[in-house]
Amino acid sequence: MAQATLTVWKFKTAEGAETASTTIQQLARENLITVRDAATVRWEEGAKKPKTKQLNSTTGAGALGGSFWGMLFGLLFFVPLLGAAIGAATGALSGALTDVGIDDGFINRVRDEITPGTSALFLMSSDAVIDKVRDALAGQETPELIFTNLSAEQETALREVFGED
Repeated sequence: MAQATLTVWKFKTAEGAETASTTIQQLARENLITVRDAATVRWEEGAKKPKTKQLNSTTGAGALGGSFWGMLFGLLFFVPLLGAAIGAATGALSGALTDVGIDDGFINRVRDEITPGTSALFLMSSDAVIDKVRDALAGQETPELIFTNLSAEQETALREVFGED
């Protein structure tokens, strides 16, 4: 089994991530990408907090499950609202995520980037045929890659494919 890659794609609209997730699911049905797990964050303009949703078609081997997404999104979006007392209790939980590259830098970056009026697609995948993925997303809102646990060389190649600096 190929190594899984975690990527976080930011969209400039609240709808962008859901549109992209539909496209990604179609690509998975065509065997152009293996989606191990995925979730979206949609933050409507004027809302106090975002809405999160795990994709339904993630029952295969390697799926992270609702508890992972719940913990991650709790750390990202809801703990800051609860204050320092709860924050101290989450230290051990966040430590467990460090192995996959999810650390304080990741948490702070995503908090800064995902704001009202935007959305994000959190994607755990493998075996992507990158040019086919790019072609399928052409004409949709161009996402910004804000996190990946790929090597620096792999990340550079991915950014080049999607035309990012």
